[in-house]
Amino acid sequence: MATLRNSFRTLGVAALLGLASACGSSEDETPGGVSRDDAKALDAAAEMLDARPQPALPEATVPAQDAPTPSAS
Repeated sequence: MATLRNSFRTLGVAALLGLASACGSSEDETPGGVSRDDAKALDAAAEMLDARPQPALPEATVPAQDAPTPSAS
């Protein structure tokens, strides 16, 4: 019985160590969870979008509103 219990403990510890080692981050990941190559590609795409000329926005006009009428209390 004790041998079986020790076997389960050993197996449990081995499983936890295996899972813990899989949780480590590699050097190729950035803080956002993407690889360095993906981060470079995203930065390049952002630069391309920023370099595009922006369309002219129409003038915003707010229609005049009448003053509210006081309510009879």
